[in-house]
Amino acid sequence: MNSPQRGGDPRRRHPSATAPVEGTFAHPSEALFARLLTVSGHDWLYEPVEFPLEWGPDGSPTRAFRPDFYLAGPGVFVELTVLAQRLVTRKNRKVRRFRDLYPEVPLVVVYRRDFERLLEVARLATPREAAA
Repeated sequence: MNSPQRGGDPRRRHPSATAPVEGTFAHPSEALFARLLTVSGHDWLYEPVEFPLEWGPDGSPTRAFRPDFYLAGPGVFVELTVLAQRLVTRKNRKVRRFRDLYPEVPLVVVYRRDFERLLEVARLATPREAAA
């Protein structure tokens, strides 16, 4: 079950041959990560679930967290962050809150350095190269 954003029947051609629909992803690094997942044979969904983190007096969510990917095979959510390390604190705070509220939901955070290593091993462009 490749992401519906990928389009087309995944059985008809090699999964890496179909690029994600332009504008689907919030950041070019997410498109690269989706390609890496597809080439690696993972079934994934892009931002399929939003988890409330805080609620207003009326009970409606006022703050939420939407992990970037869900990997169906292992049943794990993945949050990709390519922010400079000094800017990661805010995202880490959200991740901690998520883990406090939803300890039963598996979440992996992929940081910039790890992401770049994965791309290098897969011989795909780095986020900097893709942006150029």
